[in-house]
Amino acid sequence: MRKPLIICIVLAIAGALTASLAMAASVTKDVKVGDNYFVRSTGVPKITIKQNTTVRFKFKGQDPHDVWGYRGTKKKFASDIYFPGDVWKKKMTQRGTFKIVCDIHGEDDQRMTIKVVRP
Repeated sequence: MRKPLIICIVLAIAGALTASLAMAASVTKDVKVGDNYFVRSTGVPKITIKQNTTVRFKFKGQDPHDVWGYRGTKKKFASDIYFPGDVWKKKMTQRGTFKIVCDIHGEDDQRMTIKVVRP
């Protein structure tokens, strides 16, 4: 009688741990993409996130935009062109500092920094 009870308890604990790890691994950070800015309309925003966080770019305003990510001078990723109301997601699996720009508007008009750190 004790063995089935112990097995049920062990399975319940294992299931709870698996669910906790899945939730921790699926962290999302929202970034607003407005007309000629990321996050806010003044300054160059910088966010710090943990490795494996998904960044969800939410396109607002009236103009089309894209999202290009550079580490140093090397382009690491690029989105398609998106329009107001669209959403694009990028899971940040590599650590480091990334310069994010809208290639349509150029880095002088629309850029931000994402620092990805160890979880």
